[in-house]
Amino acid sequence: MSTIFHATFDGKVLHPEEDVNLKPNTRYVVIIEDEEKAAEVSGEEEYPLTAILSMATDMGVSDLAENHDYYAHGRPKNADLP
Repeated sequence: MSTIFHATFDGKVLHPEEDVNLKPNTRYVVIIEDEEKAAEVSGEEEYPLTAILSMATDMGVSDLAENHDYYAHGRPKNADLP
């Protein structure tokens, strides 16, 4: 399980800025990342679907979803095979 939340450190304790769904008296591994440094490194966060779109390639195939088995596995087009 992975949980991400923003917290402020007062010199002794981390204070979450929002409610966290963590069990009391349970040990956790905590990875600390400075918010400002992370923003400098990554720049603005890209919307996930925009990232996927940038990886998409137009293969010139208009019926890829309809005939996936043909293109991926060599089965006859529009075959109703299990």
